[in-house]
Amino acid sequence: MTDELLSSSNEETTEHELSEILQVRRDKLKKLQDEGRDPFHITKFSRTAYSAEIKDDYEGFENKDVTVAGRVMAKREMGKATFVDIADDRGRIQIYIKLNDVGEQAYSDIKKGDIGDFIGVTGAVFKTKMGEISVHCKSVTLLSKSLRPLPEKFHGLTNLELKYRQRYVDLIMNPDVRKVFEVRSKFISYIRQFLDSRGYMEVETPILNTISGGATARPFITHHNTLNMDMYLRIATELHLKRLIVGGIERVYEIGRIFRNEGISTKHNPEFTSVELYEAYADYNDIMDLFEELISSAALNITGSYKLSWLGHDLDLSPGWPRLSMADAVKQHTGVDFMSFESTQDAVKAAASIGVKMPDGREPTWGDLLYECFDQRVEEKLIQPVFIIDHPVEVSPLAKRKKSDPRLTERYEVFICCSEMGNAFSELNDPIDQKQRFLAQVELRDAGMEEASMMDDDFINALEYGMPPTGGLGIGIDRCVMMLTNSSSIRDVLLFPTMKPIED
Repeated sequence: MTDELLSSSNEETTEHELSEILQVRRDKLKKLQDEGRDPFHITKFSRTAYSAEIKDDYEGFENKDVTVAGRVMAKREMGKATFVDIADDRGRIQIYIKLNDVGEQAYSDIKKGDIGDFIGVTGAVFKTKMGEISVHCKSVTLLSKSLRPLPEKFHGLTNLELKYRQRYVDLIMNPDVRKVFEVRSKFISYIRQFLDSRGYMEVETPILNTISGGATARPFITHHNTLNMDMYLRIATELHLKRLIVGGIERVYEIGRIFRNEGISTKHNPEFTSVELYEAYADYNDIMDLFEELISSAALNITGSYKLSWLGHDLDLSPGWPRLSMADAVKQHTGVDFMSFESTQDAVKAAASIGVKMPDGREPTWGDLLYECFDQRVEEKLIQPVFIIDHPVEVSPLAKRKKSDPRLTERYEVFICCSEMGNAFSELNDPIDQKQRFLAQVELRDAGMEEASMMDDDFINALEYGMPPTGGLGIGIDRCVMMLTNSSSIRDVLLFPTMKPIED
């Protein structure tokens, strides 16, 4: 049986056929092992060139011997010669193998080998009559045996569930997938370069905590056996980073994994990557400038342009993003003017008039109503980059109040293509006010709101030692990568997204 049996996709292969293919490959391995030629005993192979290097500098490599290695992706037999395409870390290259050049044993091994095997080849670089840059094989070594067939060669891996569950196969079959993760790597590297050059220090803070805080989100709970206590996977890095501001590290950031026990969607995964940064003696206006410069310059640096396409929209990330208060955004898109209401009841009626529904559990405040109107009626209309500033205090327990209107805070969120890309504050540094806001969150939690914050007495203790005026920012790295790669789902930019287990 040959790989021609795989001309239909793996999804269409019956269980009997697949078992037969697996057995044939295992039989081939067993024969090699019985002959003392077990490929899994090979520990090292030294190559001298990669496919892309040879193709990019053919004149420099022409007629010279090279040693290359990679996975067999295609095979074509022509009499006593065989053409094999191998893929390495940087591309693909064709290998030309003749019986008379390598001998009967090696040539037989190649003919009997399978798509997916790894081989190492030494030979001279040349061009075929068709003009394809190739390696004329002088010796070939089987480096690893593939015991499971790859998906059908023309269509690759098309089942989305399988793509996400078996990312390793997706990377083998779909070269463009790798490019997404190259952009992700470049973006994270760029963030580090950008912040390091501005005097920020990168740190690491705990993932396991005795208190869940720093954001409004439901945490994952685990148990520490030795201490016999429940612990929480962090939902934000904020409270530890601000402790470091108290300690005198005036510019600090952390890039790390965040865990939130919430729903899964095209924009949400239970674990995701964020960067949080804090700068002493700055406010949210300074941090707006920083965020805009970071994202726009990253786009230019990585993609070569401020102009991108994402989710069917043409975006312009050129500096100069508009800044709009949440109340003005609601007024602009719904006609409801929250700044004109004289009572909460007026706000209740206005929200109801545009079909906004309030969460059950307590009487809504003016700030609750403003936020829900924005969330339910405005966010979905924000396509081009925009800073939505001055959020209600009820939904901003860690942000400093506005002097001109204590119902609001010096907070902003950045929206692009209806997605929140970043969240920032002039950080609350008044320990008395902070304690009262924590207590309000505790009341909400006691009333059944699992996303509400817990009381963090040690953080209050830290603030009581004194924290300078500080600006802070959190950025969702996954969504930024979605934008930079024109990806429609967060799963496309996570190598191993969270998936429900498959039943046996």
